[in-house]
Amino acid sequence: MAHLYYGADARPAEIPDHVLAHVKVVAATKLRRGESFLLTWRHGGEEAEGRTSLWMQPSIPLRFVFDTPEPETLDAEYLRTLANEAASSRGIVLDWPDDVVEAHSGEAPPLEAIAA
Repeated sequence: MAHLYYGADARPAEIPDHVLAHVKVVAATKLRRGESFLLTWRHGGEEAEGRTSLWMQPSIPLRFVFDTPEPETLDAEYLRTLANEAASSRGIVLDWPDDVVEAHSGEAPPLEAIAA
């Protein structure tokens, strides 16, 4: 699991590497343009049930930490989906069932995939 650190909170959000790699690209694009957006995910693992939403804006420190040393392969369609969500008032809503995380490891990248 990758970790997303945001602001002064020392506790990171745990998000699967392949999901966070896509969020990283969308966030970098939006924040570089000075555009804020909402990012939401459900708590998983040992965290209490619930969800977290962050208002992502350029002035707040942001750090992505990945478990794997190699960059993830990105899916162009998923990037488009996240970019469209980021432009909406709902924002990006991440959802990843445990079986998807396990299935992604070792999965061949789609033909339209690009390197992160």
